[in-house]
Amino acid sequence: MLATQRRDEIAARIQTEGRVLVAEIAQALGITAETVRRDLDALESAGIARRVHGGAVSASRSSLIETAVAERADANADGKRRIARLACQRLLASGATSLLLDAGTTTAALAAELVATWPHTQAPRLVVATHSPAIAQLLAAHPSIEVHAIGGRIRAVTGAAVGAQTVLAIAALRPDVVVLGTNGLDSTGASTPDPDEAAVKMAIVAAGRRVALLADGSKLGAASLCRFAALEQLDVLLTDAAPDGAMAAALAEAGSEVLVA
Repeated sequence: MLATQRRDEIAARIQTEGRVLVAEIAQALGITAETVRRDLDALESAGIARRVHGGAVSASRSSLIETAVAERADANADGKRRIARLACQRLLASGATSLLLDAGTTTAALAAELVATWPHTQAPRLVVATHSPAIAQLLAAHPSIEVHAIGGRIRAVTGAAVGAQTVLAIAALRPDVVVLGTNGLDSTGASTPDPDEAAVKMAIVAAGRRVALLADGSKLGAASLCRFAALEQLDVLLTDAAPDGAMAAALAEAGSEVLVA
């Protein structure tokens, strides 16, 4: 494979997945890690990629860029479904009967999995609170799931309720498990571009007895403007891509469990 063909293939993966890892590209294309690094350097020079530890992310992913939820819905849909399935299996297996769900496409995949798999009859009571009207509407279709919709000002870009009213409502809750999405996760913690979204996510983290973060591989190694949780605050990370060495070490030092779908 010529260098231009390799770089076109890598660029296509970055555009589709948001992030690539050196080791994965080397294995997929049958080339050395050093060749991948040179290709990523060339893509960075061309303005296509931005190098991060262990790989690269799309150059369009700055700390302030925030893609509308409708545009993100189909990105890595299979990975999000696998994360959602794993979350249902592991987070509810501990006997949790109350959840607080963050807004987002991966948490929406979890809601869809709950609707598909939670028993309709003779099921234990499951109470789910969320500040996403779309997720609330999705869950409300299930007869055995009690849904609590948290209000506030709706941000068009994410479809999430934000603001003081939302934060106060969340602060009054104490669910068994809180489940969050994120725009980025690096060694300093989880982050999102918007301060209002970050304030809500901080309230969600503070409310939970157990804090779970859902993040597909495109989020690992990325960072946005506003950090809402340190790694030490995350009890468990559920992802579809194993964190690289440095990220894995930081999570282990923080005491965060990592589950890979």
